[in-house]
Amino acid sequence: MSFKNHLAGALLALAALAAAAQDKVVYHISDASTQALAGLRNLRNHKDVEPDADIIVVAHGAGVDFLMDGAHDKSGEAYDVLVSALRSRGVRFEVCEITLKNRGLKKEQFIQEADFTPSGVVRVSQLQHQGYAYIKP
Repeated sequence: MSFKNHLAGALLALAALAAAAQDKVVYHISDASTQALAGLRNLRNHKDVEPDADIIVVAHGAGVDFLMDGAHDKSGEAYDVLVSALRSRGVRFEVCEITLKNRGLKKEQFIQEADFTPSGVVRVSQLQHQGYAYIKP
């Protein structure tokens, strides 16, 4: 086999690996009142099109409010149902612990689907360095 054929085979193999690579995305929510509902809809659509996508939602500041127990949107719909459905599809939701401290909130005030991270902005940065695409709805 010639060098060109080996090279072409290697390039095809690399292209196949790239095509098979899992989509990795971090959704950044810093204001629940303006971003949560749109973000949850984007997440649902994302998973509908790319069910194997590795998606992490990082919330900090006023963005954590939609993950609090009993939170609902402007029309009165509870966020927890949407979050639970997305969690069952593999989406992870992380709340900034600095926000909890600054706002005097407790982990027990959040829905069970919420995980916690020491710093929301640091987590977003770390995920981007790990190859996660950044989306801010």
